[in-house]
Amino acid sequence: MKRWFAAVVLGLSLAGVAHAAIDTYEFAKEGDRERFRELTKGFRCLMCQNQDIADSNSPIAADLRKEVFRMLGEGKDNRQIIDFMVERYGDFVRYKPPLNAKTAVLWLGPSALLLGGFGVIMLVVRRRGRRTEMPDCLSIDETRRLDQLLDKHQR
Repeated sequence: MKRWFAAVVLGLSLAGVAHAAIDTYEFAKEGDRERFRELTKGFRCLMCQNQDIADSNSPIAADLRKEVFRMLGEGKDNRQIIDFMVERYGDFVRYKPPLNAKTAVLWLGPSALLLGGFGVIMLVVRRRGRRTEMPDCLSIDETRRLDQLLDKHQR
């Protein structure tokens, strides 16, 4: 009995997920369907932030998909749709924002951090190498004492 109850509860909980993000759009041309797919893969979900709007289940992603579909139906080209979304939500809505003064940190930041990390590693390695080296200049007394110690040790 407990197994049947668990199965029913699990089935009912999964029933809501099964139809959550299924959008059906009718396109006049097959090219529009491919453009829709390309555009929705290129926009970031503002709620999820790590998913594109094509794959996101959030309500705002569904609204953005409807907006892209509407603009495709109005005959707008990709550039006009992208410009509208950027104007409304900023460059953050794009997965690959253009390189400009506002987005330079997004493009150059990871490389700068990587180069900085390599620089720190090189500095640490060089400093450790210097610590293990024997000093080149010994005084005359230190040289005699070292020779005596080495002679005793070898006998």
